[in-house]
Amino acid sequence: MPLRVRSTVALLLLLAASVTASPAEALFLEGARAYRTADYVRAAWAFGESAARQPAAGTLQNLGNAQWQLGQVGPAILAWEQALWVDPFDQPARGNLRYARKVAQIESPELAWSEVVSTWLPANWWTWITGASLWLAVGMGVLPGILRQRKAAWHQALAAFGLMVFLLSVPANVGVHTRTRIGFVLQRDTPLRLTPTREGQPITRLGAGEPARLERARGRYLLIRTGRSLGWVEQGQFGLICPQG
Repeated sequence: MPLRVRSTVALLLLLAASVTASPAEALFLEGARAYRTADYVRAAWAFGESAARQPAAGTLQNLGNAQWQLGQVGPAILAWEQALWVDPFDQPARGNLRYARKVAQIESPELAWSEVVSTWLPANWWTWITGASLWLAVGMGVLPGILRQRKAAWHQALAAFGLMVFLLSVPANVGVHTRTRIGFVLQRDTPLRLTPTREGQPITRLGAGEPARLERARGRYLLIRTGRSLGWVEQGQFGLICPQG
């Protein structure tokens, strides 16, 4: 097939995909086209809109790539962290985070052991695992009696297995909840203020991509705790790890 014909066919297929795709998918395709032409501003906008409609690891990973190309270190780190929230097995996002933190000399968030466990699987999986393991443990414990059957060794083994998984999944669910308070500074030299006002005295200045935990909100200000201090930042200067959609 001649090159011109192949290009025309490819373009028609791409246009057909855009027409039949959902709004999130159409925006993703638009972002991919813009990224290929080095229009990173357009790509970041399209990937961001797509992720807002339907958070997906691939979309967030590409959003981070576009933002990194624009020199937006904080938003890029946030996007890659959100990609790992959706899919902990996303190795490109994990590799990008390691590289970005090495270049920007930024530490990773400090996690409690329950939070570390919660990163082993996608966040929404743990709820299903907790429910299924509890039903398995209870079911294997009471079902033989209901059916008037003698409880066999495999009943007890399944009940013990279900209980073990349940006990592991409970702290993982706690870790998922506490990790929703983790966020990242979006702007370079963000002032951490003593009071939630524009006139508040700066305690220190934070680097783009620096991790912190949200303590509470007051108006348009957020009280965050970093590894070295506690203070207030404006909402637009801080993004949470849990993507909204």
